[in-house]
Amino acid sequence: MRIVIVVVLAVSNLPWALAQGTYPTKPIRWIIPYAAGGGTDVIARPLALKLGEALGQPIVYENRAGGGGLIAGEYVAKASPDGYTFLVGSGNTHTFPTLLYSKIPYDPVKDYAPITNFVTVPNVLVAHPSFPVKSAQDIVAYGKANPGKINWASSGNGAGGHLALVLFAQQAGIKVLHVPFKGAGPAVTAMLGGETDLLFANSGVFMAHIKAGKLRAIGVCALARLQLFPDVPTLDESGFRAFESSTYYGLLAPSATPRPIVTRWHAEITKVIKSQESLDRLASVGAFPVANSPQQFVDMLRADVDKWAKVIKEHGIKAD
Repeated sequence: MRIVIVVVLAVSNLPWALAQGTYPTKPIRWIIPYAAGGGTDVIARPLALKLGEALGQPIVYENRAGGGGLIAGEYVAKASPDGYTFLVGSGNTHTFPTLLYSKIPYDPVKDYAPITNFVTVPNVLVAHPSFPVKSAQDIVAYGKANPGKINWASSGNGAGGHLALVLFAQQAGIKVLHVPFKGAGPAVTAMLGGETDLLFANSGVFMAHIKAGKLRAIGVCALARLQLFPDVPTLDESGFRAFESSTYYGLLAPSATPRPIVTRWHAEITKVIKSQESLDRLASVGAFPVANSPQQFVDMLRADVDKWAKVIKEHGIKAD
């Protein structure tokens, strides 16, 4: 009973703390649904550092990997809405669970107070140098001449890269062999070893290998080219009209978090993301800044679910 009373008192005192300008008064936790060292860190850690400076309290990273993102998602959904616990969410916590599992331990919309989507990071289609293609149209021609003989890797069944390859193959009218791995890291390792031919993944995963000539970039899954790879065309340019596949990273709080806290966080995050320092850094890792409103974030999440639901249901895709 004592724990419940403490939580209630802490939340009830938030309006006073905000009015007095004393919030926050202790370190803030960002819960990360992945192991340390992944793409989330590249985007979110520098933002957390700047936001901690702006708010006067450090932001502590807490990795809660596992369950395909569900462990971290559930933890924050059920956390005290006191303005000190947030989730760095993505498709693995808010898009794909709804579509791939019959039951998940939280509602991706109702159980959260969305603050903003930091960025979108387009997937990039990459080939092993020994695979005889240099463009998206080359893949189409090769696939039609060699049905079922393209070994196409992904970071797992139902992952964003898997859905992108399914969508590509559908639009191209070709059959490929899907080779799922347990994460983008193992998939890239297999590709570097020549075990697979093609892979869709976040640009940060490939950057060093492409620059070293160990992998060949074929196309970007966005409607604009990446500053990171200015000579690599978009798939839209290559004949796959409006083809988009990306990862997003955004911040969400438990649903009952007071509105003044959500408003404060949104204002601070927007300021940091739109700074020239952040814009330059994000461009250097192939990310597009967003910093949308809470309602726009919700609308984006719903649109993402609608888009990929069609692909998942039509092809009977299941999670690992």
